[in-house]
Amino acid sequence: MHPWIAQRTKSVDSSGIRKVFDLAAAMTDPINLSIGQPDFDVPDPVKDAAIEAIRSGKNGYAMTQGIPPLREKLQARVDAELGHADRRLLVTSGTSGALSLLMLTLVDPGDEVIVFDPYFVMYKALSGMVGGKCVLVDTYPDFRIDPDRLAAAITPRTKMIVINSPANPTGVVTTEEEVQAVAELAERNNIAIVSDEIYREFCYEGQPISPARFNPQTIVIDGFSKTSGVTGWRLGFAHGPSEVIEKMTMLQQFTYVCAPHPLQWAAVAAMDVDMSDEVAGYRRRRDMIVAGLADDYEFVQPSGAFYAFPRVPWGTGTEFATEAVKHNLLIIPGNVFSRSDTHFRISYSVDEATLARGIEALQKLARSR
Repeated sequence: MHPWIAQRTKSVDSSGIRKVFDLAAAMTDPINLSIGQPDFDVPDPVKDAAIEAIRSGKNGYAMTQGIPPLREKLQARVDAELGHADRRLLVTSGTSGALSLLMLTLVDPGDEVIVFDPYFVMYKALSGMVGGKCVLVDTYPDFRIDPDRLAAAITPRTKMIVINSPANPTGVVTTEEEVQAVAELAERNNIAIVSDEIYREFCYEGQPISPARFNPQTIVIDGFSKTSGVTGWRLGFAHGPSEVIEKMTMLQQFTYVCAPHPLQWAAVAAMDVDMSDEVAGYRRRRDMIVAGLADDYEFVQPSGAFYAFPRVPWGTGTEFATEAVKHNLLIIPGNVFSRSDTHFRISYSVDEATLARGIEALQKLARSR
């Protein structure tokens, strides 16, 4: 290791997802079921608002906390949903930026951050970057939250519990009972609860329940990347107790400075665009996955997001994903998201023709041993 490199980098490995992306770049016309971003185009009103903002000169720094029209519109929506007296909002440089600021704000070296396994890769990495310890709570085999397992993982050093619903990589939506149990455990033990709700619009049976409904101290992370198909625009937001949001705002001044200014004006327009047709399209693709893989794979039917997390029919997740490459298919092995390497992640955010090719390749893979 180069002598200049900080010790904190040892806690983070290069993303396994990024390694698959690099592999995809070297392949000819792969069936790529690895990419976790929407495949639909940005709605025209949102594009037009971004272009108009750029042309009208809104290209300098924005207020650190976000432009007032966007922040006020988001705040009004949050207030209508939750009605908390002490809930403030910050516009961030993506949900990743929000998570980074929150970890810096709340987690001291040695503090423990509870994350449910399998998990979105960034939770563990960011916990380590700020000197925290990531404590994994197993949710296998059904990816449901067991309050007893959670309670057993809590120690005097526990600072934060992270919940993600709908979840990446499983597509599972936590039940109201599970969410309430987590929220009450956090409140009873004076632990911060962080709810990553970036996939909240992609829910196929009812609406996801936020722990903020049961615990007003919950910090919610959300954004526009998935709902509006603008992953490259880096537009997120966080809301929670005012003192936490104020500290996050202070840290944003010295890190990201602000979210991209002209694109915040586009986000104002995005809040008025109906995305139900796009969500319905993802529901159809979810149903294609369920029908196409039911005979060959064991998996929990996803109820949200655009992922499925089947159990491998043979070998490990890594062995299976490596063999899939020989079939021109890109999937993510389960150990990228977990201590276990028994599953793999599919992203069905592709057109239906590509998804059909992927399902056929997965059927052949399952039957090849």
